[in-house]
Amino acid sequence: MTALLVSLAGSGTPLFGGTDTLELRLEGPLTSVVENKEAKQQYPFTLEHAGNTYEIKVRARGNSRLRVCAFPPLRLNFKGAGGVFEGADKLKLVTHCRNVDHSETDVVEEYAVYRMFNLLTDNSLQVRLARMTYVDTEGNDFSRFTFFLEPEKDMAERIGTRLSGLGALSRSWIDQEQAALVYVFAFMVGNTDWSLVTADGDTVCCHNEIVVEQDEGRLLVVPYDFDLAGFVDAKYAKPDASLRTSSVTQRRYRGYCTDRGTLRRALDRVIEKETEFMQLIDSLPLLSQKDKAKKKRYLAGFFKQAKNPERLVNKFDRRCLGASRR
Repeated sequence: MTALLVSLAGSGTPLFGGTDTLELRLEGPLTSVVENKEAKQQYPFTLEHAGNTYEIKVRARGNSRLRVCAFPPLRLNFKGAGGVFEGADKLKLVTHCRNVDHSETDVVEEYAVYRMFNLLTDNSLQVRLARMTYVDTEGNDFSRFTFFLEPEKDMAERIGTRLSGLGALSRSWIDQEQAALVYVFAFMVGNTDWSLVTADGDTVCCHNEIVVEQDEGRLLVVPYDFDLAGFVDAKYAKPDASLRTSSVTQRRYRGYCTDRGTLRRALDRVIEKETEFMQLIDSLPLLSQKDKAKKKRYLAGFFKQAKNPERLVNKFDRRCLGASRR
């Protein structure tokens, strides 16, 4: 059976076992976290959910968002938690970038991109949406949507793999079925902020792709970090100048050259999920009907092209990276 259909095993925490929105309360010196975000210093906080209170530590995290966002992404460090956080250790929280309405909408839309990839394959990072009330002991209280990201190690264990830790990849090592799915999905959501090459300054491959290894040595690539995708269209998102595109909403195929049959199977798999993708958008909280209609139109632009799948595969084939299609 193809690696796309790896069965779902137990995860490190029940947090990712549901899809309902959590109601949470995070209390602590939030102003200090934000003002000292570059230092990524930890501070003591309490997190409340469903009558349970957890003593945790919180710090800023991230790279590009740490630089461009007034409010940084957060990492929550647990110790001996129970309830929905049973088994939790270090959890990444994707937060609003700025204290404006559209920034909170961006969070929900990025969450939707993760969920769409979940619909395609278990070989993906799980997410859990939350409505967080921030109680800043040094400032004002406020509430925003946010979401948790499944830890990379937990994801690797869940799908029966392990983190590779490789500094560079050979295409011959990569599971082509999973890779083709990543390529087509990235094109659909307008995501160009990824690469299977190690980013400058990093020691582990790859840029916005997690690489995990199966027992037989084959590698799976799992995408993450979708805030610069055209589907989200964050206010701060700008396309890489080397792509020669005017906007992140402009789709650009960035996959490596791949066997056409493999690419067509990946495309067919995405096409099969059109209705589920649209239903997912309809189910999203916070977004207005106008917002949802805009997101559905963006996806519809892809599915309009996909009505002629051979033509679209030809387009991918012409624009793929690398000379060899093997």
